[in-house]
Amino acid sequence: MKYLCKHITLLWIAFVSSSCFAQTTSLNGKVSDNGEPLPLANVFLKGTKIGTATDIDGLYELNNIQPGEYLLLVTSLGYQRYQTKISIRANEFKTINIQLEASAQSLKETVVTGTLKPVSRLESPVPVEVYSPTFLKKNPTASVFDALQNVNGVRPQINCNVCNTGDIHINGLEGPYTLVLIDGMPIVSGLGTVYGLTGIPNSLIEQIEIVKGPASSLYGSEAVGGLINIITKNPLSAPEFFADGFATGWGEYNLDVGSKIKIGRKTDLLLGVNYFNYDIPVDNNGDNFTDLTLQDRISIFQKWNFERSDNRLFSLAGRFFYEDRWGGEMQWTPEFRGGDEIYGESIYTRRWEVLGKYQLPLEEKLLLSFSYNDHSQNSVYGDIEYLADQRIGFAQLTWDKTAGNHDLLFGTAIRYNYYDDNTPATLEADNIWIPSLFAQDEYSFAPKHSFLAGLRYDYDQRHGNILTPRAAYKWKVSNNDIFRVNAGTGFRVVNLFTEDHAALTGSREVIIAEELKPERSVNVNINYLKKIYSDNGTFIGLDASAFYTRFSNVILPDYETNPNQIIYDNLDGKSVSQGLSANLDIAFPSSFKIMVGATWQDVSNTENGVTKQQILTESITATWNLSYTFHSLKLTADYTGNLYGPMRLPLLGELDPRREYSPTWSIQNIQFTYKGLNNFEVYGGIKNLLDWTPNRGNPFIIARANDPFDKEVTFDSFGNAVATANNPYALTFDPAYVYGPNQGIRGFFGLRYTVF
Repeated sequence: MKYLCKHITLLWIAFVSSSCFAQTTSLNGKVSDNGEPLPLANVFLKGTKIGTATDIDGLYELNNIQPGEYLLLVTSLGYQRYQTKISIRANEFKTINIQLEASAQSLKETVVTGTLKPVSRLESPVPVEVYSPTFLKKNPTASVFDALQNVNGVRPQINCNVCNTGDIHINGLEGPYTLVLIDGMPIVSGLGTVYGLTGIPNSLIEQIEIVKGPASSLYGSEAVGGLINIITKNPLSAPEFFADGFATGWGEYNLDVGSKIKIGRKTDLLLGVNYFNYDIPVDNNGDNFTDLTLQDRISIFQKWNFERSDNRLFSLAGRFFYEDRWGGEMQWTPEFRGGDEIYGESIYTRRWEVLGKYQLPLEEKLLLSFSYNDHSQNSVYGDIEYLADQRIGFAQLTWDKTAGNHDLLFGTAIRYNYYDDNTPATLEADNIWIPSLFAQDEYSFAPKHSFLAGLRYDYDQRHGNILTPRAAYKWKVSNNDIFRVNAGTGFRVVNLFTEDHAALTGSREVIIAEELKPERSVNVNINYLKKIYSDNGTFIGLDASAFYTRFSNVILPDYETNPNQIIYDNLDGKSVSQGLSANLDIAFPSSFKIMVGATWQDVSNTENGVTKQQILTESITATWNLSYTFHSLKLTADYTGNLYGPMRLPLLGELDPRREYSPTWSIQNIQFTYKGLNNFEVYGGIKNLLDWTPNRGNPFIIARANDPFDKEVTFDSFGNAVATANNPYALTFDPAYVYGPNQGIRGFFGLRYTVF
């Protein structure tokens, strides 16, 4: 009996020991999407019964794992499947944090831009394109301006060969027709459209929403051709710490650093810093001018989130931006700034912004939004000074109300604009208050049909009363087929912004031909969205649109009447932007993903019965992204690119030997990203694989680069340049002939570190 008891005791000890041994072997971690926790993601070990789902904070834990080799699988609706081989040793507490990538099936994003209220992208009556941080990482850039180059129908346009500033074109329309928002606030406009799209840390972006077509009925002036809404992360869902830095073979350095900080029990702070530096002059095209502007830039961003009762919203954000940039002759140094010995364009920019949202403590959904920005600029273009100040204040109160089948929105806003510069176009400072009222009603009159009607009223003391109506119809044919028709109007009040670098190089005089009238536009857009799910797990998404916009009173700079002048005038005729656009997404179960977009557009101006293609507007655009993940290597390859069709270019006269139309040109990139290190991503690749630059096929890009102050140019009695032995083409110095970047092929390498 004693012998039996001894064996039973030994067996019991062995059982307890093995049980304890099994319980002390575990796997845990966090599943997230760019720092935001993903609840209810499935985490399991293939070939076993060990699995779980993540909690509300994205956390998971697997216990009682026997030592050995396993395949860890993680799945979540709307995300690509994640798998990796792991090794479990005895008595090991292993932690693996997992970041999932959104799949093309993730079409249920919440958007706010189209209707000023959060709705599912599929349920929005207004087509809204959404781009996530995952999209931005496929071709890393130092600014949002550059990041948009792979968005179909959206093109960053460089406006000056020397200082490389630019604006954003949507469907071929010039930058002043695009309104750029940050968290729904119109703080990037005027001067900020040129400079405000740099210095926003890409790591702080939650998503970018793009609406193509007039949106003035909700957003007022400047939203004539479309708008871009940059939505920053919520401090509650941001990573604890993140850092992203890269360098290129041209000597560019970019660093994003951020952190989420808990301040007290009910306050969270998101802090981000962006620093960019490039200080190596390069002149590969041999014109003695810098191919890329030298820049030294810092931006500091803060976003505060305050916890309130009943989950009411209260957030406050601010950004400070400073940049010193210059381009010009290779021998230029700061002591030549503003002189006429060595040509240089030097720009000092200081800018700060504040924006916030506060939900009123009432039963009804009333939201107060506000923003203010101050932009100061000190620039010289050769020996021409450009000194400018701009201040924009904005406040808006909206009431979101549902009544039966009516989804209502009422609002009032007031905008303050102050702008002053030292150019001939600004005889006295703008100091304008523009109050507004707006309302919209989305009526679901049948289970699959809805109709939205909206109207906005603005009062501008210069132009009086301005009404902008719009309408939208949505037919949800099925859960996988959406048909939309949108029609609306837009307007842009006169606020002639002469940060037009061709006007400030000293070679052209700014002429205001008459008292300018506000521009108006009428737009119709037809959109069809189709989703296809195959039996083998392949997903296909198609988003196609046809658009037509007609403008009246268009304010256009005339470069052609007199090569020594830029004449601003209302177009006595019509301006039309029309075309077709389509995006195709294909996601295969093998983790191979294709995103392709193409746009055909015809943007023309008609005056006195003569129709001409608008200058610097392409006829065709194509973008693509081919992505494949080698799971066994934990390596992702991304091949991205764009293609632009011919555009008419600004020549200086009949003798100008440069091409009147650009060729069809393309910028292509390849990147490899390794994710085999915990919390780290290592990436690198090559940009501009084809080494394309606009000097191909042209004798020169910058006119009279050898004589930037026109000291050796002979003029006739009318001020026109005359052909001479040393100026056979009768040119003056002009850097406005620019349609693409002068930066050629280059490698890049970067490292990301994230703590969730």
